[in-house]
Amino acid sequence: MSRSTHGGAVVVKLTGKGPRYLLVEASGRRDRWVFPKGRLEVGETAADTAQREVAEEAGVRARPVRRLRRVEQKQQRKAISIAYFLMVYAGRTTPLDKRRIRWLGFDEAVEALDLEKSRRVLRSADRMLSLATGKAPHFRVRRAASRLVGWLVRGARALLPRQRSRGSRRKSR
Repeated sequence: MSRSTHGGAVVVKLTGKGPRYLLVEASGRRDRWVFPKGRLEVGETAADTAQREVAEEAGVRARPVRRLRRVEQKQQRKAISIAYFLMVYAGRTTPLDKRRIRWLGFDEAVEALDLEKSRRVLRSADRMLSLATGKAPHFRVRRAASRLVGWLVRGARALLPRQRSRGSRRKSR
């Protein structure tokens, strides 16, 4: 699919506890959390659609910062293409939909999203935000910690005396 049919948003609110990401309860699906998104209307850009959907679904005003990735998926057996945007919280407005919303930290948001495609969009937004704020992104910290643990384990193994297997022991006389 070459053209976006939908616009969606990863809205971030910068707080003293770090960035918080907006998730809305999926339409008609209790306890399923998604990013606000919707179908492009005539004369709208994908960014316009994303802004409108954030206001309608969550009651949040947000400013687009940067385009993220486009996600291809099936919705009611039809192929759709969602252009996602990183947006910054700019205040409240009256929502048109009666949906619950949540502001979650990165790890909580990754856990709450049930689609891997949505998790990738969130990771992309978090990386972009980290580059803009100069703070190390979560994935790099976890990857670095994992590498460090690997180095420590390999180093500890190298210091341990080697044990020979039973078949390789030689009898000394």
